[in-house]
Amino acid sequence: MLANYLIGLREGLEAGLVVGVLIAYVGKIGRRDVLPRLWFGIGLAVALSLAVGAILTWGPYGLSFQAQEILGGVLSILAVALVTWMIFWMSAHAAGISRELRSKVDAALAGSTTGIVAIGVVSVGREGIETALFVWANVSSSGDALLGTIGAVLGILTAIVIAYLIYRGLVRINLTRFFKWTGLFLILVAAGVLAYAVGELQEAGVLPGWGTAAFSLAAVASLSTWYGALLGGLFGYTPEPTWLQFGAWLGYLAIVTPLFLLHLRSRRSVAPRPVSSTESPPASSVDATDPARPASTTVPRSQ
Repeated sequence: MLANYLIGLREGLEAGLVVGVLIAYVGKIGRRDVLPRLWFGIGLAVALSLAVGAILTWGPYGLSFQAQEILGGVLSILAVALVTWMIFWMSAHAAGISRELRSKVDAALAGSTTGIVAIGVVSVGREGIETALFVWANVSSSGDALLGTIGAVLGILTAIVIAYLIYRGLVRINLTRFFKWTGLFLILVAAGVLAYAVGELQEAGVLPGWGTAAFSLAAVASLSTWYGALLGGLFGYTPEPTWLQFGAWLGYLAIVTPLFLLHLRSRRSVAPRPVSSTESPPASSVDATDPARPASTTVPRSQ
């Protein structure tokens, strides 16, 4: 439940900040008349994300056991790939998201009336589909669908409240630290989902080695203990992994974690661009999408 809560919190906050940027910019340029179309697009994105979650949950019931195992393994690997890409993409491009969104809004307002709807669908739908797929994969690996779903919903609701408070300027959060630590947490969760996906494919006979445990931690932390169950719910822990599951889990952590930390270090080494006296500082809600710059930091203006 906690893992899905944090997944919902992070993904929901990203989507909430994007919505805040769009609304703030539309109001700033005096085009609040397009807000209904923007909200309509955001509503479509939410409905699309829920539909993807429903299809993932109930769609495979008509398939054979082997087909369900293969589908579950493949979709779990897809979820790991999407989340890994999202973590690195967010870290590399977050500084330009608000500028990119403003540019898209300008282009949409100059074109057809449906353009602003498409911006709402694409901007929020991407985060929603990623969330649906990764929450589904994590719930499948932990085995408790109800608690996992409740955790994800609570995380999304918390993110909506935080994003609204940031938009209204009532709270300031150091988003650099937030995205760094939640990114590391998601890497740990993704490693567990990848191990689960390998196990699914082994059980279906696609990969070899099913039924032969590499080692056993059942005497130390079985899933019947509270801490074993907690590790299973958080990180997809299994006390008796196969060699291929353990290799996939360890290899993913050994490769992705150092790359992510090196990427963060390279981002910090880039000196911030000075703000000229003729350039207006960004609004706090727009600045909030920049993990490379803490939202609690005020950008000084040169005299």
